Amino acid sequence: MARPTIYHNPRCSKSRQTLALIEEQGIEPLVVDYLKAPPSAAELQAILKKLKLKPRDLIRKGEAVYKELGLDNGKLTDEKLIRAMTENPILIERPIVVVGSKAKIGRPPEGVLDIL
Repeated sequence: MARPTIYHNPRCSKSRQTLALIEEQGIEPLVVDYLKAPPSAAELQAILKKLKLKPRDLIRKGEAVYKELGLDNGKLTDEKLIRAMTENPILIERPIVVVGSKAKIGRPPEGVLDIL
């Protein structure tokens, strides 16, 4: 099995729970603190493809920067949304676990078990 990667925010309870759940399976994932090391646009596009989601589906709409940047504008292109997430990684839903060609958002944390 490929080593899982978790895009993790240590201040987020769901992210911490998901990381603990993976470790409880005896798996040591690669932990990426995506707020300090955000994914590139290409990486984010690859993650979205694995999640089978559109960029808008991965944006945290409750963040202040979402409103500040006017990201609720339905006419924004996927490229602009991806750029907003790479420049403001707090907008990226968390945690994301990637294993090979599969990915899941850890909400709820148990949802990632089927790709491990």
